[in-house]
This record gives sequence, structure tokens and C-alpha cells, in this order.
Amino acid sequence: VQLQASGGGLVQAGGSLRLSCSASGSGFSISTMGWYRQAPGQQRELVATITSGAVTSYADSVKGRFTISRDNGKKTVYLEMNSLNPEDTAVYYCKMRLYSGVIMDYWGKGTQVTVSS
Repeated sequence: VQLQASGGGLVQAGGSLRLSCSASGSGFSISTMGWYRQAPGQQRELVATITSGAVTSYADSVKGRFTISRDNGKKTVYLEMNSLNPEDTAVYYCKMRLYSGVIMDYWGKGTQVTVSS
């Protein structure tokens, strides 16, 4: 199983980006999907999660600006990011909890988001 994230880039403050992360492979089900981010010199932090029942949770810093969603048929999780500010600059990682007899967490390689002021 591999996770491939895309959609990062350079955007001006106030702009928007949409991240996507898709899982390859078969023979598993996906429970919780999530996005995390890590800014230079900082610890990786949770941005948003979405359960298999589409219950969402957000970090306080992104509430009202970011929206997480999922497409189970495509094994894909999305992160719609609006009203971006320079503090959102980080490498964004997706994570999926997969079940195929055992429960395992998989991480994508990360996609860079840079917000200029």
C-alpha cells in the first residue's frame, strides 16, 4: 500500500489550495483518514481527520478555513484550504488507518504548501 499526496504549491496569503491523497493497492478497508503538517523546526501536528462515518475534526487553527472530505470509492482524502496565511506554510502529510486483518497506519510522503505574505 502506498499513499500519494498532491496539490501543494505556492500561493499568496488569502488564496486557496486543494490537497489530495490516494491509496494504491487492494484488499483492505480504510477507517480514519487525516492530514497533518510540519513546519520547519516544528513538530508534526494534526490538521484534520475524517472517520469512515464522515465525522470530521479540525485543529483550532484551521477551523472555518479548511475542509476535509473523502471519496471511499477512490480511496482518496481531500483537504480544501481557504484563506491561507503564512502560518499555514508547512509540509502536509496524509495518513490513513487501514485494515486488512490487522490495523496499520500509513503515511504519504508529504506535499509542500508555501503561503507568501
